[in-house]
Amino acid sequence: MAPPDPADPPSPAPPGPLAGVRVLDLSRVLAGPWATQALADLGATVWKVERPGAGDDTRGWGPPFLPDGSGDACYFAAANRNKQALAIDFATPEGAGLIRALAGHADLLVENFRTGTLARHGLDPADLRRANPRLVTCSITGFGQTGPRASEAGYDFLIQGMGGLMSLTGEPGGGPLRAGIPVADLATGLYATISMLAALHHARTTGEGQHIDAGLLQAQVAILANHWANWLNAGRVPARSGNAHATVVPYRDFPAADGTLIIAVGSDRQFAALARVLGRPDLAEDPRYATNAGRQTARAALEAEIAAETAKRPRDALLAALTDAGVPAGPINSLPELFADPQVEASGLVATIARTDGTPLRLVGYPQRLSATPATVRSAPPRLGEHTRAVLAAVLGLGEGELDRLEAAGAIASAV
Repeated sequence: MAPPDPADPPSPAPPGPLAGVRVLDLSRVLAGPWATQALADLGATVWKVERPGAGDDTRGWGPPFLPDGSGDACYFAAANRNKQALAIDFATPEGAGLIRALAGHADLLVENFRTGTLARHGLDPADLRRANPRLVTCSITGFGQTGPRASEAGYDFLIQGMGGLMSLTGEPGGGPLRAGIPVADLATGLYATISMLAALHHARTTGEGQHIDAGLLQAQVAILANHWANWLNAGRVPARSGNAHATVVPYRDFPAADGTLIIAVGSDRQFAALARVLGRPDLAEDPRYATNAGRQTARAALEAEIAAETAKRPRDALLAALTDAGVPAGPINSLPELFADPQVEASGLVATIARTDGTPLRLVGYPQRLSATPATVRSAPPRLGEHTRAVLAAVLGLGEGELDRLEAAGAIASAV
C-alpha cells in the first residue's frame, strides 16, 4: 500500500469545497496569508513557503508569543492555520528550481514581493504560467503592478493614510487616526480571495490561467464605499465625525447611567420605536425629525435630546428594551466581553487545535457557514519548515539523499 500523500493529508473533517486545489503561497505578513488562509479553511492544500531561518516576518511580531515555546508570535497564528510550511530559499538556484517545480503542480500561486522581485530570481509569474498554462498567479503589492509608485513598498498604515480612510476617521476637529485593525491588508486579502476563486473557475472551464494584480491602495479606495460615491457624484468631502454616521441619524454611541451603548437607527420606523422606548414619542412626531434627511439636518439638537434620555437609564435595561422594540442597539465590548457573549459562543467561531508538540491553541475559524461543504480548522499554524521534506518528497518525488543535499546547501530547511 502506498504511503499517504502529505501534500493532501487526510482529515476527519468533511472535505471543503476547495478540496484538491493546490496553492503555492509565497506571501508573508498579512494580506497574502489572509487570502490563502481563507482558501485553506475551505479545503485547499496550501504550501506556505518561507525563508529558512527567518520565516514569515510575523513569526517574530511579539510578544505575545504562542505558549509552546516555539518563538512564534500570536500574530502569526491569526493568518496561517490549515497550511503546510516549507522553508525554501529561492534566492539560490536550487531553491528557485524547487519553486518552479512546485508551481507546475499548483492551481494558484500567491506572492507579495515588490514588483519584479520574482523575475530577478527566474520566477516571473508569466513564465510560470507558460510552463503551467492553467496556473492562476496573484501578486499583492502596495500600489499594484503599474503606475508611478508600482515599485514602492506599501504597508497598511501608509495605505490607510494615502487611501483616504484616515481623512474621515477620528473625532470632529481632531487629528487623523488609523483604524484599530489593518483594514487595507484585510480588504486586499479578501478581494484577492474572491478574484482567485473567479480565476480558478475560469481556468477549470477553459484551461486558461491568468494573473491577478491586487494592490492595497486600490482595495482601500474601493472600500470607501458611500464616501467615494458621495465625492465622485455630489462633490461631498466627508469630515471626521467620530462615531457618528455621515448620513444616518441617530447612528452612534450614547451615554447610559452606567456606561455606553450604541444605537443604530436605520429607518423612520425604528426611530419612532426608539422615541417610544425613551418615553419621548414627541420626537418622532416633530417634523424636524420625522425623516432621516431632517434628522441629519438637525443632528446636533436631536442627538442632545436622545443623550439626555439615555443617560438616565442603566445600560443593560435600556439595551433590553430597545432590542424588544426592534431598535438595533448593542454594547461596546472589550475582547473578554466579546468572547463571553452568548451569540459569539453560539456561533462556534472559536476552535481549539493542538500544535505539533500537543500545545493547544485557540483560534477564530472561518466566519461563514456553508451547509454542504463547511470550512474547517484542521491543523494548527505550522512551525517553520515543518512540512518541507514531506511535501517535496510527495509532490516532487525527491529522495532522502537529495533532500539532505539541498538542506546541507542551504536551499531548504526543515523544522527542528
